Amino acid sequence: MSSSDRLLKGIGVSPGIAMGPTMTVRWALPEVPHRVVSRTQVEKEIRRLRAAIKDVKKQLAEFRVRAVDRAGVDEARIFDAQALMLEDKEFIGGIEELIRENHLTAEKAFEFKTLEVRDLWTGAGNPLLKERLADLTGVAIRVIQHLMHKGTGADIWETLSEPSILVARELSPGLTVQLDRDMIVGLISEEGTRTSHAAILAHSIGIPAIFGLRGAVARIRSGTKVILDGTRGTVLVDPTPDEVAEAERRDTRRREFATRLEEAVTQPSVTVDGVRIALRGNVDLPEEVAPAKAHGAEGVGLLRTEFLITGHSELPDEEAQTNYFRHVGEAFPGQPVVIRTYDLGGDKFPAPFRGPPEANPFLGWRAIRVCLDEPEMFRTQIRAVLRAAVTANLHLMIPLVTRLDEVERTREMMHEEAARLERQGVPAAKTVPLGVMVETPAAAVMADRLVEISDFLSVGTNDLTQYTLVVDRGNARLADRFTPHDPSVLRLLKLVAEASRAANKPASVCGEMASEPLSAFLLLGLGYETLSVAPPALPLIKWLIRQVTTAQARAAADAALAARSAELALDILRFALTEAVDETLLDPDARLPAGRRSGSLKL
Repeated sequence: MSSSDRLLKGIGVSPGIAMGPTMTVRWALPEVPHRVVSRTQVEKEIRRLRAAIKDVKKQLAEFRVRAVDRAGVDEARIFDAQALMLEDKEFIGGIEELIRENHLTAEKAFEFKTLEVRDLWTGAGNPLLKERLADLTGVAIRVIQHLMHKGTGADIWETLSEPSILVARELSPGLTVQLDRDMIVGLISEEGTRTSHAAILAHSIGIPAIFGLRGAVARIRSGTKVILDGTRGTVLVDPTPDEVAEAERRDTRRREFATRLEEAVTQPSVTVDGVRIALRGNVDLPEEVAPAKAHGAEGVGLLRTEFLITGHSELPDEEAQTNYFRHVGEAFPGQPVVIRTYDLGGDKFPAPFRGPPEANPFLGWRAIRVCLDEPEMFRTQIRAVLRAAVTANLHLMIPLVTRLDEVERTREMMHEEAARLERQGVPAAKTVPLGVMVETPAAAVMADRLVEISDFLSVGTNDLTQYTLVVDRGNARLADRFTPHDPSVLRLLKLVAEASRAANKPASVCGEMASEPLSAFLLLGLGYETLSVAPPALPLIKWLIRQVTTAQARAAADAALAARSAELALDILRFALTEAVDETLLDPDARLPAGRRSGSLKL
């Protein structure tokens, strides 16, 4: 069998190389016999159900503690969501009703209700519900196994005699966080994408992982020797001694390269021909402020604000938001902090702010549309930004803009709230720079008009790619079609950069592209001089900037723009960077250098 036949391709969700035999885990709902109980036994089954739920909730609490230690506070919140499933009165009430009305055993009733909800979520077409399917399945497996007095699955690798790579149809966060890192060195899953909960945990814990590898369980027999490359998203089955040696050399080079990246943190972000590139950090949560500073971020190019609402039972007040924005702004004295207004809707409708069900939530009521339709919530956030801007260099950015009047109405609100604060005698800025997040084809095509009425533009490449190519970025089946290097996306990126340059106003990129070496090189060539990057990737992108000239980047970008396909554009960029950048990093799936596994880069 040739090496091409042995090379399987999935989605690299956690970087690094792992080698060893595979172990197949069938993490699925167990076979539950159909059995009914007598009327006199119904209440006993209810008590069994409630006892099992109580015990599993205790397990989840233990997983949460372990996740905080291994992955971080934010990742640990995944288990809060799972625990809430076992507190859902409608879900648990439905199971108890099945027991009372149909005299089913507790395990059969739980299985029945789980399958019913799973079918409902699968058919809903809501990406958030699709992501939560693994959580639902994981919780159901634990409860049913408990009721049937079976093992929890936590001991399945205790019989291993050597470090192995786990292969499964689907991985739950609970299973992932339990892994013995000495014995499980890599993960392969048929289901899941980079944004699935298990992938987030694998990435944070530092286990090389590939998801979305269809047919993995059938194609990779248990015990098969493989080389897993979580950076490239590939699995090489039955490697030869030469292939093993090459993989070891590649991993060593990556680790050595990570040491060089640490040195780049304190160096200026300047190209070989002297062009200054501003490198800022993307910040989702308060805990990410310190890593952004530690990795040399020159301010924050994207401060997400949804965490202030999600997971809470009520909306945050003005004081809480003011304090948070002031905290982040003062962490970067004199440097800009770009606050994105609430990007609610789609997959991010929090408990206190439920919208009606939508057939296409990502094309529906979300982002700036929600904010303008709920002005009191929006005005509170604007007031908080103005108050915090007294002591910090804060900017405001609007997501998912498709119309000029969305910018104009936001600016009017800002002026009105500034005047109100002044009348009230509250210290506040009279205004802050107002920018547009370009993440729709409409905004890119209208960039020349949008830049006239805004102070800056910032491209969100994830959504721009999704909406331009009509590809759900969370769909593993379409993963090979989701590429920001498609000629159509590149043309839109060029339009935005040219419109900003013509208006003499700044344009940046804050999407995932800016955190990838090939893409960052391309963006320099397209004319972007500000990039906002995931904090762990800052050293890599700074190192890259210091190796190239803008002339090299422009020539590569011009050639990529003329390419007929994303594949050809990527080949052009790889060729252009071959002399400057370590070849192992020139992969579009590589979001972070593999050296992170050795502790050189931490989340």
